[in-house]
Amino acid sequence: MQWQEALDLLEKGMIRAAQKVDGKWVAQTEVKEAILAAFKAGELKEFAGGFVDKHNLPAREFKVEDKVRLVPGGSSVRRGAYVASGVIIMPPAYINVGAYVDSGTMVDSHALVGSCAQIGKNVHLSAGVQIGGVLEPIGQTPVVIEDNAFIGAGAVIVEGVQVSEGAVIAPGVVLSRSIPVYDCIYNRVLEIGEPIPPYAVVVTGNRPVSDRMMWAQEQGLTLRCAMIIKYKDAKTSAALELESCLR
Repeated sequence: MQWQEALDLLEKGMIRAAQKVDGKWVAQTEVKEAILAAFKAGELKEFAGGFVDKHNLPAREFKVEDKVRLVPGGSSVRRGAYVASGVIIMPPAYINVGAYVDSGTMVDSHALVGSCAQIGKNVHLSAGVQIGGVLEPIGQTPVVIEDNAFIGAGAVIVEGVQVSEGAVIAPGVVLSRSIPVYDCIYNRVLEIGEPIPPYAVVVTGNRPVSDRMMWAQEQGLTLRCAMIIKYKDAKTSAALELESCLR
């Protein structure tokens, strides 16, 4: 696939950097290779406003008929990113190449949607949310946020972590492959790479350091973790559910 064609098809939502196959998200390596080829082919160019970037990856422009509300104030959607009808982008926010943002989603102020990240329908990315991408390695699935998920202010989700439909991530939660997630309802620790389950309510927690770090134990130090403290009903408001759990 040529990079020019790939970028056009990505913007139209006709291809994606990751697809759900038999219930599991899988990276589309051909698409990610084409994006990398675009970077390699790009040459630095001066754009209006004093910006310098690859000549073939300029910021996208929208029209009223696109039904995307891009509010003035410093936001940018890069070439090769898909933004569906009904998406609202509050300033400043950034959506990088290869990302997919589906209809009805809110991208709030200071939010980042990284390259190739997949964001579902009616997702709320609150202020300051950082959604990592994963362009490389090409075989790794990017961060995925499925339909109707609520991501609280300042949350950070990186390294290909997947958040399943309807899940609620509390403000300030950090999710990466190195941070364990404790399911306090079903008394287990999620396996590395296992998605956050559907409709789970996840908050920040702490855990003791290992026995190998005796000095740290003596100082009362702990390590960050994430905790599932409830599973909400599919019809329950995410914001109300989160408020009740944190009281």
